[in-house]
Amino acid sequence: METKHGFCTMKIITLIACLVAFPSIIMLSENRQDRMFDLIELAKLKIGIASGFDSSQPEDFSLGGLLASGFDPESCLSRSQSVHYCSPSSKKPSAYLVSKLRDYENLHKKCGPDTESYNRTVRVLDSRNVSSATECNYIVWIAHAGLGNRMLTMASAFLYALLTRKVLLVEHNSDMSDLFCEPFPDTSWLLPPGFPMKKEIGFNRWNPNTLGNKLRNKMFNASTAPTPSYMYLFLASGATFLDKLVYCEEYQDLLQRVQWLILRSDEYFVPSLFLMPSFREELDRMFPDKESVFHHLGRYLFHPSNKAWGLITRFYESYLTNAKEIIGLQIRVFNPKNTSFPSLMDQILACTTQENLLPKVDTRNLNLNIVASPSKNRTSKAVIITSLYSEFYANITDRYLTFPTTTEDVIAVYQASHEEHQVFGNSMHNVKAWVEIYLLSLSNVLVTSSASTFGYVAQGLGGLKPWLLYRPETWNKSEPACHQAMSMEPCLHIPPNYDCKKRAWVDMGNVVSYVRHCEDVTSGLKLISNFTSSS
Repeated sequence: METKHGFCTMKIITLIACLVAFPSIIMLSENRQDRMFDLIELAKLKIGIASGFDSSQPEDFSLGGLLASGFDPESCLSRSQSVHYCSPSSKKPSAYLVSKLRDYENLHKKCGPDTESYNRTVRVLDSRNVSSATECNYIVWIAHAGLGNRMLTMASAFLYALLTRKVLLVEHNSDMSDLFCEPFPDTSWLLPPGFPMKKEIGFNRWNPNTLGNKLRNKMFNASTAPTPSYMYLFLASGATFLDKLVYCEEYQDLLQRVQWLILRSDEYFVPSLFLMPSFREELDRMFPDKESVFHHLGRYLFHPSNKAWGLITRFYESYLTNAKEIIGLQIRVFNPKNTSFPSLMDQILACTTQENLLPKVDTRNLNLNIVASPSKNRTSKAVIITSLYSEFYANITDRYLTFPTTTEDVIAVYQASHEEHQVFGNSMHNVKAWVEIYLLSLSNVLVTSSASTFGYVAQGLGGLKPWLLYRPETWNKSEPACHQAMSMEPCLHIPPNYDCKKRAWVDMGNVVSYVRHCEDVTSGLKLISNFTSSS
C-alpha cells in the first residue's frame, strides 16, 4: 500500500508541477500547449483524480444506460469523467429510449461513412428519382447560426432520425473541429468531405430544391409524385408556410422514403414532432416525462472533446470545486446599442436577491468583524458569469468585495471569457462558448436571458429549470425581475401554426397537454412534464 501511495504521490507532484507551469485558465490562444493539456488530463484519468467526486455515491458512467460501452476512454475523457463533475440526474431514461439508441448505433455502424452501404446509397444522388428502396437512408445536418442553435438543431435532427430510421450525418467545418467527441461507437457521424453535394450545401430558402419551393412550383404533390433521391428541408428563420408543411402527415410519408434529406435549421423543432399523430406513440414510449427530451439527447450526443474538457476541468478545479453552491448567470444582450447596461445590472441583482439566489449586501455597515471571524454557518457561493461583456462581472465582483453580505455568506465571482462580439467561423470562439455552456450546466441554480439558445442548452444539459430574466426593454423596476421556467426544455421560437388535417390555422399550444407556449417567447412552443403516459 505504501508503494502504491508513493507512486500516486509522485504522479500528483508531477501533475501539480504541470498545472503550475501551465495556468488554470488558458482560453486566449487557439494553439497554445494543446498537447500538454491533453497529457495532463490523461494523467489525471490514470491516477483517478477528479475534483468534486463523492466516493459515497455509485458511479453511473452510462448515465442510466444512455451511453454505450466500448469506447476508448483516452479518446474522449469527458465521457467517463463527467460523472465526477455533474450532479446525478433525477431524470432517468426510459428502457425503450435506451433500446432505440442501441438499435440506432447498430444502424449507424452499418450505414455510416466509408461503409459499402453508404458508398452505394450516395450514388443515387446522381439520379433524379429513387427506383427502389434501400436499407440506408440519411439526414444531413447543415451548420447554421451560433453554437447554441447548432446544438439544439443537431439534437432535433437526431430525434427525427430515430423516428424515421435514418442515419444522421453532420457537417462540421473547421469552426467545429475541437468541440465534440464522436457519439456513436466504432463509426463517425461526420459528413465525409467528398460528399457530392458539398458545394450545394450553402443553400437558402430560395433554393428550388427545398420542400417549400417544390410545392410552390408544383413540381410534385405528396400522393402522386415519384420519390426524389434527395430533398432540402429549410426550417431556419425565414421559413415559409410551405416549408413548415414538413410537419404534415401527408408529406411525412413521402419524406421518409427520400434517401437523402438535407436539413438547414436554427430551431429546436422537437415540440412540433410531438404534435404529429404518427410520431406521438413512439415519442410517448421514448419520453414518458416530456420535459427530459433534450436532457437525455444532449447528454447522449454532446461530449466535450479532450481540448474543451481540459479547459472545463481546469476552470472548475481552480475556482468552483470548493463552493457549496454554484450560481450560473447567463447574460445575453441582444441589442447592445439600445440596452442600458446599468439598468440591466439592476435587473440581474433584483432577480438574484428577490429569489434568494444571492444575498443582499450591507452598504451602511462594513461590519469588519464578520470578515475577520469565520463562522461555521457561513456558506461559500461561486457565481459563474457568461457574457460577451465584462461589465457585469466587474460590477458584481466589486459589490461583494466592497460590502459584507447580510447573511455572512462568502461570494466569489468568476468569468471565463468575454469576447465583446459574437464571432462566426472561428474555432476557438466556439470552444470558449462550449466551455461556458458546460460550466453553466454544472450550476446548482441558473439565471438566463430570455430567448437565448445558449442558455437553453445549458439548462437542458444540467437538468435545470432556470430563472428567466424578463426582456430588459419591458422590465419595470416595480415588478419582479425574473420568473422560473416551467420546464427545462428549450423553446421552439417559430413553430408551425397550421393544422394539416383540419386545413385551418390553429393555436398549437392547445393541441396536447404537454406542449405549451414558452414563457420567454409567447408565440413559441415548449414541452412540459406530463406523467399520464405509460412508459
